[in-house]
Amino acid sequence: QVQLVESGGALVQAGGSLRLSCAASGPIFSVNSMGWYREAPGKQRELVATISSDGTSVYTDSVKGRFTISRHSTWNTVYLQMNSLKHEDTADYFCNALGVTTSGRSFGSWGQGTQVTVSS
Repeated sequence: QVQLVESGGALVQAGGSLRLSCAASGPIFSVNSMGWYREAPGKQRELVATISSDGTSVYTDSVKGRFTISRHSTWNTVYLQMNSLKHEDTADYFCNALGVTTSGRSFGSWGQGTQVTVSS
């Protein structure tokens, strides 16, 4: 079973920065894409950013220019550098990975989430 472990969430003041990390482990043959989603209190989970195996990244409009997603393919690790944080970025952030296991099966896994709180 492919597992994802996130880290880096914290309480930070508005205008500050945080870096989230997510490492995938288990019977992984290949990872096609990794990404970050967030879920604010009372709201649905939404896409923040994704990055594919060829390095193509996609961002939701509200974080463009402030957040940067990157990936270390060898380690199956994805990062989210968050700068100029705003109160509305407060949420639980979840890592997601899509790929193929060593047994040839497709997988889609989620991490347990890491909490980001931005004080205004």
